[in-house]
Amino acid sequence: MTIAVRDLTCRYGAVEALSGLTFSLPAGTIYGLLGRNGSGKTTLLSTLAGFRRPSAGSVRLDGEPVFENPRAARQLCLIAESGDVGDKTDTLRDILDLAGRLRPGWDAGYAAKLADLFELPLTSKLGTLSRGKRSAFAVTVGLASRAAVTMFDEAHLGMDAPTRQAFADELLRDYLERPRTIIISTHLIEEQSPLFERVLVLHEGRLLLEEDLDELRARGVSVTGPLSLVDDFAAGLTVLGEQTLGPTKSAMIYGEFDDERRRAARAAGLELGPVAVQDLFIHLTGGTR
Repeated sequence: MTIAVRDLTCRYGAVEALSGLTFSLPAGTIYGLLGRNGSGKTTLLSTLAGFRRPSAGSVRLDGEPVFENPRAARQLCLIAESGDVGDKTDTLRDILDLAGRLRPGWDAGYAAKLADLFELPLTSKLGTLSRGKRSAFAVTVGLASRAAVTMFDEAHLGMDAPTRQAFADELLRDYLERPRTIIISTHLIEEQSPLFERVLVLHEGRLLLEEDLDELRARGVSVTGPLSLVDDFAAGLTVLGEQTLGPTKSAMIYGEFDDERRRAARAAGLELGPVAVQDLFIHLTGGTR
């Protein structure tokens, strides 16, 4: 199912959280949604999920508006950073049973498998769980929903590193078996970017960039070699950072690098390597603060 966003604007009183966003998200792709705090990521996901009425513009799922549309709602699943996917006084088993009645694609067997993977006590009440266990339970609901569009808004918060890795591994494994649209909003860019096929970057409520992750990566390169040769290579390009040790210099550079330029650099004895997606993101959104 394709999500089509046209001229989307969302306001909180006099504050414009999103301003004139237009983009389309074809089905069967994992998207990374990136942005600094306050950039509008959570507002966008809430609007995509049909929880917020746009102040202007539209959000459509296969041509149908998502706001106040029960048909669309059954195909959308948003797991919020709070990890609250039910009443805190309900047991995990009760919440899973309710999800099974509300979600047409619900897979109870898969939910049970994930509960075992994350060591979730199904007889416990949601409100008694630690933050990490609550997050693990929330992603269990999100993955087992098998919704056509599944969104995770900082859903990893509270998870320790092994649990985050287990979540990433399971998400990718299940996605490859059952392709659908998945949107992941995260500040752990380097850790979770291996999951992304395309990225959307929000900045101050506007869509700064939407493209394949490989295309973004191709605009960054680390260059290491003799100081003067690195400076020559970097001339006229944007240097994101550099380090010098004696006669050797290493620089992170942002720009357009065609094959001819890369071959010339290697022929000159320069070593080329990738630049971290997080460094590219920091540059695109205004550098360090």
